[in-house]
Amino acid sequence: MAESILPQRQTPKLIVVTAFDRDEEGSLQAVYGPAEQQSEERAIRTARALAGKHAGAIAWSREANPAVGEYGEPKTLFVGGDVPDME
Repeated sequence: MAESILPQRQTPKLIVVTAFDRDEEGSLQAVYGPAEQQSEERAIRTARALAGKHAGAIAWSREANPAVGEYGEPKTLFVGGDVPDME
């Protein structure tokens, strides 16, 4: 008996980059993003470039299905410079 092999449904992934600068009081403020990216590799390249121009940048991803409100744990892909604690 032949087994039917169905392709597994891939969970959608949210991939985001945010860059930060310090305000007059020294607090970190988002100056770019959060901007959704098409791939983890692109997110890392973008965050790396932004980290050289700003106080800091972060790229992260998580499995996400916003239509039903399901979100996985965030996974940090890149951190450069100063970024606030991400909750």
